[in-house]
Amino acid sequence: MLNLITENHDERQGFVLTLDEIARQGALKMLTMALDLEVARYVDQHSELKDDNGHALIVRNGKAKPRHVTLGSGTIKLTAPRVNDRRPGERFISKILPPYLRKSPKVENLLPILYLKGLSTSDFKSALTEFLGEGTSGLSPSAIVALKRSWEAEFTEWKKRALTKQYAYLWADGIHVSIRLGEDKKLCLLVIIGVTEDGEKELLAVSAGYRESKDSWKDVLDDLKSRGLKTPMLAVGDGALGFWAALREAEGFKTTKEQRCWVHKIANVLDALPKRIQPRAKSMLHEIMRSETLTDANTAKEKFVHAFHEKFPKAVKKIEKDWTELTAFFNFPAMHWQHLRTTNAIESTFATVRLRTNVTKGAGSKTAAETMTFKLLEDAQKRWRKIRGYEEIKNLLNGVAYKDGVMVATAQSQEADAA
Repeated sequence: MLNLITENHDERQGFVLTLDEIARQGALKMLTMALDLEVARYVDQHSELKDDNGHALIVRNGKAKPRHVTLGSGTIKLTAPRVNDRRPGERFISKILPPYLRKSPKVENLLPILYLKGLSTSDFKSALTEFLGEGTSGLSPSAIVALKRSWEAEFTEWKKRALTKQYAYLWADGIHVSIRLGEDKKLCLLVIIGVTEDGEKELLAVSAGYRESKDSWKDVLDDLKSRGLKTPMLAVGDGALGFWAALREAEGFKTTKEQRCWVHKIANVLDALPKRIQPRAKSMLHEIMRSETLTDANTAKEKFVHAFHEKFPKAVKKIEKDWTELTAFFNFPAMHWQHLRTTNAIESTFATVRLRTNVTKGAGSKTAAETMTFKLLEDAQKRWRKIRGYEEIKNLLNGVAYKDGVMVATAQSQEADAA
């Protein structure tokens, strides 16, 4: 006969509830042992030091006052051992638990991460107390306020930094956020990301502007130039007229070529077509965008024009309007095309900014909006990857020409091959 052993639900539930407490007690025991060993080693290393009466200069001196320390496993109440070091100018400082430490570095980093990812300051105490236990005062809303002040100072310094690197490409875009305080309830944050000669993506500018006006964008470009930005080879953006008008007028960008974002362009074209036509049109537009040569792209465009110009002239006009700027990427290495055809480098990171502003119902002020966006994008920057085929950027900066994504043989290279 098969005997079934049933587990008492209350017993299982009680065991689960004690797991966190077991982890906390284990952390307390291990940390206490580590501190005792650290002090014992310190005293032992200096045991030969004596005063004139033959008494040891360094001895254990009881216990310090208990303090709460917040770890990844929760908050524990810890009593650390003390050391009496009677040498002039010397003092024992624990490397494991320095004076005034109230939370581990990982927990310290948890605070800005949770805030930036969307946790409201009013929710910190209840949320963190549930997971880390009582004694999480170091992770309070007041700590967030102090943290934001330090971010503002950091952002101010960042905006003044010198730009000494060479940037081959720029992506430019704007994000609209709500402002709770002040007369203007909407704010447009202008963002520029650059690609260095090593293929690294770097955040170059975050600035509050008046919508996406030419004057606002020109102020951003002039500021970058004044801090040392060298002329980039290509700028990528959507069809917003403000940025392109500013780029043509700003000093130092006359030779920068323009590339329109295909994602925005396709969306605009499809908006001019009825829904029943959109799947077919979208497929044809993708065929144009993904053409292997400029000639192929022109052929695919003519097919689109032929198919839709009679009934939907507005849609056709939209694709013809910026044709030169839509196909500028053909004059750059084919490995870079997937990065140059769209502004996805910026758009994908804006999702985090929108999450944060949605939770808070908008930033409190213009300064807060700028600072928050800067920190969110700076955090995202840590995960940005180099562009594909970045080795070819140095060829571009050295004047090597490309046609249909392939390097064009120059007179110098032909002579070198002949030799």
